[in-house]
Amino acid sequence: MRLTVGQALVRFLVAQHSERDGVRQRFFAGCWGIFGHGNVAGLGEALLEASNELRYYQGRNEQAMVHAAVGYARMKDRLQAFACTSSIGPGATNMVTGAALATVNRIPVLLLPGDVFATRAASPLLQELEDPRTLDVSVNDCLRPVSRYFDRIWRPEQLPAALLQAMRVLTDPAETGAVTIALPQDTAAEAYDWPEELFADRVWRIRRPRPEPQALAEAAAAIRRSGRPLLVAGGGVHYSDATAALRDLAEQTGIPVAETQAGKGALPYDHPSALGAIGATGTTAANATAREADLVIGAGTRWSDFTTASNSLFPPGADYINVNVAGFDAAKRSGHSVISDARAAFEDLSSALRGWQVDPAYREQVRERAAAWDAVVERAYHLGHGPLPAQSEVIGAVNDASGPRDVVVCAAGSMPGDLHKLWRTRDAKGYHVEYGYSCMGYEIAGGLGVKMAAPDREVYVMVGDGSYLMLSSELVTAVQEGIKLIVVLVQNHGFQSIGSLSRSVGVQGFGTRYRYRDPESGRLDGDFLPVDLAANAASLGASVLRATSVAELSAALAAARAAEGTTVIHVETDPSVPSPDSEAWWDVPVAEVSALDSAREARAGYEVAVRSQHPPLRPAPPVD
Repeated sequence: MRLTVGQALVRFLVAQHSERDGVRQRFFAGCWGIFGHGNVAGLGEALLEASNELRYYQGRNEQAMVHAAVGYARMKDRLQAFACTSSIGPGATNMVTGAALATVNRIPVLLLPGDVFATRAASPLLQELEDPRTLDVSVNDCLRPVSRYFDRIWRPEQLPAALLQAMRVLTDPAETGAVTIALPQDTAAEAYDWPEELFADRVWRIRRPRPEPQALAEAAAAIRRSGRPLLVAGGGVHYSDATAALRDLAEQTGIPVAETQAGKGALPYDHPSALGAIGATGTTAANATAREADLVIGAGTRWSDFTTASNSLFPPGADYINVNVAGFDAAKRSGHSVISDARAAFEDLSSALRGWQVDPAYREQVRERAAAWDAVVERAYHLGHGPLPAQSEVIGAVNDASGPRDVVVCAAGSMPGDLHKLWRTRDAKGYHVEYGYSCMGYEIAGGLGVKMAAPDREVYVMVGDGSYLMLSSELVTAVQEGIKLIVVLVQNHGFQSIGSLSRSVGVQGFGTRYRYRDPESGRLDGDFLPVDLAANAASLGASVLRATSVAELSAALAAARAAEGTTVIHVETDPSVPSPDSEAWWDVPVAEVSALDSAREARAGYEVAVRSQHPPLRPAPPVD
């Protein structure tokens, strides 16, 4: 069959399917794209020709369209994904941040940037990076370190092998992330005689590896020996559809469950075994239990510094069981490594632990701690602060307005930490916070992808003014496609999360406020800037409501819920009101020497806090 490289690639994408547990679906839901001279003739022509088979979505920013693809794939538990195409040059390099976010979070996305001419006949090209050391480098090489697989198709003959390797990575639960296939623009438009077999329907079965018997036996024995076990649920619990199996294990054994950012929602917030968020942005219930645990069971977590409170949270003598489909993550902490799908591991552990339970007093302590924290959340939701509401009250109003299956989306600033500890999750897919890369600007684009994946759910995007100013362009796409979002835009006049962190390390909030430059001090500490983000959102086509109190916000949320299209609710908050303390630490080094009194005082506190940090190591078990 004689087709161009671009046409062959699109036809291949249409024929790919994923299957898990007997359920099959097309793997690619569509292709996002922004066209330029590097991809318009190759993929642009191919997508137009195949528009009835692979839907094209028009992005406004290349980074944002990758974020939308990530939001979609995460909501689909990585069983479906999008391709994203850009031109060579700034379009391609704009996708680097999105690729890094996808790879850090282990989310599949296929990137198809245009590239320089394979023939070099017209070089140097518009937007070509000329490296005097070699002529086989382009700006797309920036995507190599942030992609789990990278290839460049210099000749048509190279395409079939590259596509098969790309699909191998995209559908591998342990290896998935961003995959980049760079397409030189002359090659993408070149015709070739392809074998028909390349375009046959192909099913990629998502594997569910079960624990090896010895690893399972060792893990079950460690649990039976423990007196105060704690299970930490990560994102892998969701991606493996393991929440029901986790609930069964928790109810059978009484083992309490804490949640990472990606794992939040693994249990409903009011489940008797649920301790909520853990770590630097965790609940006091989870963190107090973690400090006393003699066994920590990590399931589908990559053990980030926020989860472990920079390795200061768990006792030095604690034992570990690491359940993960990726050997890389399973080996991170000294202990028992169980390389397995999370659902399979929970099912097998439930069988191996039949008849064993934690002490009833421990169960009761977990329930008491969780109830005490829920009372803290209730107070934070209804502070009655004024004249402007606290951020916790805004979260409370959105939580109260949302339905049990609705989704909250966030990514950066102080909001993710507050959501992690305060949001009352009721549904396993109701919490979507990108905190692996904590990328400012993910929120609206990611929320767009979430809504595309779950059109029957309301999607509440929580975004601060800093993130909004970085990347609000996909409001236009939401309006264009008739995709409804409810965007709660929190205006607090600056990078308040980093402002708070800056003050904690003695840097006095420097460079974090949105202010005029004061002619006397020379610093950005003058009056507030007259920025009207609500007017900006209206100019992009969204309906806009304004709120200055909790009552006004609640009314606006009800109106937005009843509306058919995207609504942005602009609400001013008082950033001086902190959320409840997690009573955990996060390692941010402080200047060791400084002329600033504030920095010297912060350094003294840091030197005390850092003593709580310890490596998660235990002696290796004896060899029989």
